[in-house]
Amino acid sequence: MSDQFEPRLIGFLCRWCSYNGADLAGTARLKYPPNMVPIKTNCSGRIDPTHILKAFKEGADGVLIAGCHPGDCHYINGNYRTAGRYPLMEKLLEQMGLEHGRVRLEWVSAAEGEKFQHVVTEFTEQIRALGPLGWGEQFHDESAESEEATKEAVPV
Repeated sequence: MSDQFEPRLIGFLCRWCSYNGADLAGTARLKYPPNMVPIKTNCSGRIDPTHILKAFKEGADGVLIAGCHPGDCHYINGNYRTAGRYPLMEKLLEQMGLEHGRVRLEWVSAAEGEKFQHVVTEFTEQIRALGPLGWGEQFHDESAESEEATKEAVPV
């Protein structure tokens, strides 16, 4: 067994394009690291900063947001909203102490299985180089301390 850090990644993938690009990569038997858990969303425009924060709180080391190419959104302008919100979300995460590069935005169409393979491979290596985030343990410890304090404060 290797002692090398293996990042835990969450991928929020648009159901119309990026999720199908991931499916194409799989059916074409393209090799890429198995570190990412894909979550199918109706549109990249539905991804809210709270989804990203929850992923990190639950133990993710990196988050990928993947949607349709600009101009190809099935919901007309969802990916434009995503592109507009992304820099703001990066600033928010930076203010919370998150290193730049732990969240990535990519446009991947249903026909781009090789691009999906490349993005996941590159992102996995990037997060591996950054090392573990450790927010999951931090929040877990804080919630355990909070529960302990509540038990002590409430008489039985």
